[in-house]
Amino acid sequence: MISNVTDRVIEYMSEWQNRPLDAVYAVCFIDVINVKIRDGQVANRPVCAAVGVTAGGERDMLGLWAGEHGDGEGAKYWLRVLTEIKNRGVNDVLMVVCDGLKGLPDAVNAVWDRTIVQTCIIHLLRNRFKYASKKDWPAIARDLKPVYTAASDAEALDRFAEFSGTWEKKYPAIIRLWENAWPEFTPFLQFDKEIRKVICTTNAIESINARLRRAVRARGHFPNEQAAMKCLYLAIMSLDPTGKGRTRWSNRWKAALNAFDITFDGRLSAGRA
Repeated sequence: MISNVTDRVIEYMSEWQNRPLDAVYAVCFIDVINVKIRDGQVANRPVCAAVGVTAGGERDMLGLWAGEHGDGEGAKYWLRVLTEIKNRGVNDVLMVVCDGLKGLPDAVNAVWDRTIVQTCIIHLLRNRFKYASKKDWPAIARDLKPVYTAASDAEALDRFAEFSGTWEKKYPAIIRLWENAWPEFTPFLQFDKEIRKVICTTNAIESINARLRRAVRARGHFPNEQAAMKCLYLAIMSLDPTGKGRTRWSNRWKAALNAFDITFDGRLSAGRA
């Protein structure tokens, strides 16, 4: 009986992972969690999770992709993931939001040449605290806010210069963090406030990854990749069983979707049609 149930889960998981996707997504949020898998010896393996925001404002979990140990998050891995998404029908993604995943921006532009890659503002803001004493957190947050709320690139650079003048001597690592992320941060500044608000305040994938991490921690480690992926798939299937969360999410995106369609010259509505 256990074998029959397991086989059915694998069948459903395969259908879900290979199902057709929408032609266009407003945003695709991409993140990675590490899963312990015993393959000769127990080691961390990266698993990519991707969430798309549809033209109707709904959150769509696009799939899960396991990387190889030691090969994890390189450009070749990202190209495989994104090419599979494209082959399932996704012709256009307006924006990909991620957190400094090495090799991902180049892979995105190789698959969708008009897609903008945006670093996750929430993660960027959180990461600054790793390098600072807790007593300085409020002052750093206050001085950094004018940078990511600036009206333009030029204003952001001016505000960042002021921030650097205040904090570089004490916390040079924070300055380097923002300088290294700057090319993927600045696209954020060219958008309407509705788009900024959604990108900055809605970390679409974080709540999903929190559920996935809880499921992984409960097991410790897995005997093989298939067992790990089954566990993660079942955790995803248990999300929002009533559909109320999907409705609340969709309502929050309505104003942003209009702004996306105007900013990106109708690509969102054209793809929907």
